[in-house]
Amino acid sequence: MLRRGGGNTIVVSVYDPTETGGQAIGKQRVQDVTPHAGRSIVYTASSGIWQTVWLEPTAAAHITRLDLVPHLEDSTLRVTVRAAGATGTGVEVTVSGGGTPVASATGTVGTEFSVPVPNARLWSPDDPFLYDVTARLTGSPGGDEVGGYAGMRSIAVKDVNGVRRPVLNGSFVFQTGTLDQGYWPDGIYTAPTDAALRYDLEKHKDLGFNMVRKHIKVEPQRWFYWADRLGLLVWQDMPSMDSGKAPDGAARTQWENEYRAVIDQHRSSPALIQWVDQNEGWGQYDQARIADMVKAYDPSRLVDNMSGVNCCGAQDGGNGDVVDNHNYVGPGNTPTEPVRASVLGEFGGLGHRVEGHEWYPGGGFSYEDQPSLSALDDRFVGLLDGIRENAMPAGGLSASVYTQITDVENETNGLMTYDRRVVKVDESRVRAANQALVAASRTLGPPVKLPLEQYVSIRVTTPGHTDRYIRHYNGLGSTEVVDSGSSDLLKQDATWKVKPGLANKLCYSFESRNYPGEYLRHRDFRIRREAGDTSALYKADATWCPVQGEGGIRLSAANFPGQYLRHINAELWLAQPGGTHTWDNPSTFTEDTTWSVEAPWAP
Repeated sequence: MLRRGGGNTIVVSVYDPTETGGQAIGKQRVQDVTPHAGRSIVYTASSGIWQTVWLEPTAAAHITRLDLVPHLEDSTLRVTVRAAGATGTGVEVTVSGGGTPVASATGTVGTEFSVPVPNARLWSPDDPFLYDVTARLTGSPGGDEVGGYAGMRSIAVKDVNGVRRPVLNGSFVFQTGTLDQGYWPDGIYTAPTDAALRYDLEKHKDLGFNMVRKHIKVEPQRWFYWADRLGLLVWQDMPSMDSGKAPDGAARTQWENEYRAVIDQHRSSPALIQWVDQNEGWGQYDQARIADMVKAYDPSRLVDNMSGVNCCGAQDGGNGDVVDNHNYVGPGNTPTEPVRASVLGEFGGLGHRVEGHEWYPGGGFSYEDQPSLSALDDRFVGLLDGIRENAMPAGGLSASVYTQITDVENETNGLMTYDRRVVKVDESRVRAANQALVAASRTLGPPVKLPLEQYVSIRVTTPGHTDRYIRHYNGLGSTEVVDSGSSDLLKQDATWKVKPGLANKLCYSFESRNYPGEYLRHRDFRIRREAGDTSALYKADATWCPVQGEGGIRLSAANFPGQYLRHINAELWLAQPGGTHTWDNPSTFTEDTTWSVEAPWAP
């Protein structure tokens, strides 16, 4: 109770044990600014209160929260008005567009009801249109009234040309985004201004991204407001518990209660389309149960039970809406599944230190340092082009998250410096690459199909060499002229059985006809015929994803989208356009990486 006419003191305190406790800590650790071996991807702890605290006067009966969930199936907005001191009280909700009322409906506090939104203008990154929403308690004159907003959109996973894809408003659009960790050099966990919150999201838009993954941190609702207004799809991580500990019962109970509180706080944001439960096995437990819990608590969004199931001892719960791999530098791919969509939760990490804009001068690291800003541009755009040309159409990839939007302390792999003073990449080039990727997803056709479990021979299409075929000799891949007069051995060496991809069933592996169990694979860039093993590396090296080329198909490596099976000087190599090796020679590159799949020489 506040005292009139006298002083009032309010004390708000927080105890934060950081890594000495069992609670969610995200990436906070108690450490100094000096780079520490093995601790480069965790950062300075921000103890105490790091979000805004405020006071406001309220009536005894007042609205505390609006839960707004769009339902495109029946063109309604489902509304639940939460209130204090108003159990069973009536409430009226009005939805307006551009200042004009669209519809109103009445209901009861705490009970969901529907407001019709006919001919709804749909929210999307291309058109982030928001309706105004007003809710008023009707139990007594002058009842409490609050305002909010809502976006009409849907998110789901469905089959698109035989591939599981996330669909926004019923249509597949590739989600291209960055990892956003939400750290600032002057405030650590706290943004210096509201403009700073907006700036990072605006830069995503400037660079052509349509999505952002908020990584192991939860921002204030004001950050989500800007994502809603600007039009960025959001993947929201639940902050992890300490990766070095198995959480006890009390820690698990607290973590799950906090997760539900996070969902409640941001439930009405149209930008937020996916919850990411856990990351790379940090503090992991009960993955499948938690994913089911989150889906039941918020069925309006997608759920990722574990980001980076292929990394660091992580365990996949096997459920949720997406299967999520990490691949540095990548982009690599995530094997397709019949139920979940395949996404790349992290890739990239290309780095360049900008003098005068470093956390610890000379001490920063990245997953692959680039010698110049122009080299950074070329490498990054090449990764995006590899996704557009191969990982998306041939490998079934539906979303990718690049590490990362800014440098963070001793990580120097940002597209911007930590102080946000320097954008390292050419904005127009990156924007064009992202826009091309998104545009290609809108017109994506079915994947290229090859005749499974049948023998084929694979012919060169380069003019002047069209009588040559892929064959193996002494374990190495090469091309050689094959005709009706060739020896039986040569004809067998030039014949391959088409098998489902060892690492991705949407792609293919090629088994030698005369050496069953041995496959065409790349190793150290050279193409070889080698016996299989059970390792993930071998399976990926022996998996090829076909894309349609002019006059034939091109075969990209499943684990290196954008690198192709190429013949040069009769040898077979894994080659990359713009690469620096001799086998990357740009002369006749497209022709040398285009093949015709034909009837087998040795049936």
